[in-house]
Amino acid sequence: MLFLLAAAAPLAAQTVCGPTPTYTPCEIVFELTPEQLKEHPNPYVSVTLQGEFRSPDHRTYLMPGFYDGGNRMVLRFSPIEPGQWDFRITSNIATINGKTGSFEAAPSGLPGFIYARNVHHWSYTENNIPHLWMGDTSYRFASIDRALFEQIVDKRAEQKFNHIRGLLIGWGELQAQAFPTPDTPNADYFREVDQRILYMNRKGIIADLILAGDQNQLAELFPTWQQRERFIRYVAARYAAMNITWQGVQEFEEYKDGRVLLKEIGELLKKFDPYRHPRSTHTVATSSPLLKDNWMDYRVYQSSDDQLGSIEHQLYGVPAVNAEFAYENSGAGASHPHHVDSDTFRRRLWNATMNGQYPTFGNTGTYGGRKFSVDAKYLDSPGAKAMTVWYDFFSKTRHWELEPYFDVDGGRCLALPGVEYIVYVEKHRPVEVLVEKHGYNIAWMDPATGERVVQKDWKGERFAAEPPSAAHDWVLIISREGRKEGMLRSYKFDSRPIALQEVEQSPEKIPFEIAQPADDALQAGVPIKFELKLKRESRATRTMMYLITGEVPGDDRGFRVLATGSTGSFEIPKSWLAKEEGIVSLRVTALNAYGKAYSLDRVYTVKK
Repeated sequence: MLFLLAAAAPLAAQTVCGPTPTYTPCEIVFELTPEQLKEHPNPYVSVTLQGEFRSPDHRTYLMPGFYDGGNRMVLRFSPIEPGQWDFRITSNIATINGKTGSFEAAPSGLPGFIYARNVHHWSYTENNIPHLWMGDTSYRFASIDRALFEQIVDKRAEQKFNHIRGLLIGWGELQAQAFPTPDTPNADYFREVDQRILYMNRKGIIADLILAGDQNQLAELFPTWQQRERFIRYVAARYAAMNITWQGVQEFEEYKDGRVLLKEIGELLKKFDPYRHPRSTHTVATSSPLLKDNWMDYRVYQSSDDQLGSIEHQLYGVPAVNAEFAYENSGAGASHPHHVDSDTFRRRLWNATMNGQYPTFGNTGTYGGRKFSVDAKYLDSPGAKAMTVWYDFFSKTRHWELEPYFDVDGGRCLALPGVEYIVYVEKHRPVEVLVEKHGYNIAWMDPATGERVVQKDWKGERFAAEPPSAAHDWVLIISREGRKEGMLRSYKFDSRPIALQEVEQSPEKIPFEIAQPADDALQAGVPIKFELKLKRESRATRTMMYLITGEVPGDDRGFRVLATGSTGSFEIPKSWLAKEEGIVSLRVTALNAYGKAYSLDRVYTVKK
């Protein structure tokens, strides 16, 4: 795939790439002469290189090039259509500028890159094939021993995982391995990362790239906007041709001016990544506050709070990936509250799914955190097996059309109404589901093993039953298998429109009120009690979910999650206030038992 071209050679007279399979990288490499290196002692900073690639159907993709150490400049591009691709080079190196060439792309049979589709779901480029996102976490994928890395990838591929997320620039001394100084990337380090991402891609795994760690790491490593722009151009040039997604930085809320920084990074990724791979960022809770800046196209969560996930699913028309609803501790140890036992992990997995979120796994023995070594003996943990059960189950559903469904008691449900209803029953109790009147196949599944208890076929519109036993949690499956098979024969990506509801904001129609805090003046930096009371009770309000967010009007941070539930306390950080006194807008968003969303705002004066 790699052909060396002399810098002064006419590209139009040479073959640049042999027949290159679609969705696989092709490289055009230029060698700078000693004279050019003398003029550009740090090509990373001063040499510009980009290629305009024109597809067989005459669409143009602008791809930046990158400095690869020594005297090497590289253009890396993946054709996404079979046929002849033509290109033209632009550079501030005169012997390269204006050169043209072409190469042939051959069909690869690969499904392509992934994109957000059908409001909350995913598909591949080719033929609208649905993508069932199931991720793993390997923060230190770039620096652990190569043999161990490949062992992890091989096992995760065998277990059906199709994403692995990790840090492109690691913490501490690993940062210096990647960038000894802000303007000198270590080409050897990034060549190794190249090979590891390509290895994942060959195994059918997409790399979810977190550009840098938490605690303001990226901003401190690249303190000027020029350095950040060079860095984003560099990583886009190296990795956009591979099968990846972008996940910003780790825990953006820990960054000073994190929202502004992420908007800058997001806009640069849109500019330099011609394939527009999915963009979001890691978070301490939810990345949703950044959606209004229009650079993100999916949400990331680090939360097991079902009220947060369920309510936000009704508000935002982009997919959601929960990167840390829990990490499984199957023996390696625990250092955080969300490091939980295998049974708790499985329950959180299925609840996150019922929130409408796609899951990312983590095991404390393999995820590569600061306090744990990576040990392959934890690869075959109960949590990993539960993830495979999850994947095998949903791969046989119309998962790209399933949405939270609320006409159910005793469990939580995803449904494509009239076709299939998936009910998660965490605790042993009677379950009742209202369905469209048809004949259905009925089964119960153990989410730990995938074993099923098949029951007699049933016809009606109100299904009621109890789980087969109280030994563990269960998944109830109410489906029309014949109907699903028929839908697949006349394949359509979506069989129904998915529309976001209009949130009710009329005060007289909102069934709750803010009882506390009652005073208009609050104190920052101390616990503030809150209480939400129903104004009227009905079947719709028999269960209510509440999400409380706060925002300083006009502040660049955007809103932050303060609390969930009907009672408790929250704290307004003193850092929110630029002066000794300021204004904070509180918003309570609620979801009733039927999935109807309400929103109530109140403004408070806050003093430090």
